[in-house]
Amino acid sequence: MNPTIERLKLIFLGVFALLVIAGGIWQVGWVWPRQKCEKAQMWWDGSQRVCATPVLISDITGRTIQDKQADAAARQAVGRTEVPVVAAPPAAEVPPPAVPR
Repeated sequence: MNPTIERLKLIFLGVFALLVIAGGIWQVGWVWPRQKCEKAQMWWDGSQRVCATPVLISDITGRTIQDKQADAAARQAVGRTEVPVVAAPPAAEVPPPAVPR
């Protein structure tokens, strides 16, 4: 057979093998973790390949959402339906304000 055709055949087979390996790495390293993260109703950051837990802004700031419909919609958006019970500390446990001298 012509040596040029033989060489081209090997080049194309090598390129094909590299593409198959790259596709497998992409599938295992990026696609499967993203699908697993999204199935758990979490946020997937593809640029850093991080699966993060959704957090409501009201959880960070401590301010509550006054509108019950908005609160329910926000909790549903992050995949949380239970309402956390946050109790204020009893008045006896709060220390008195410091008086400057």
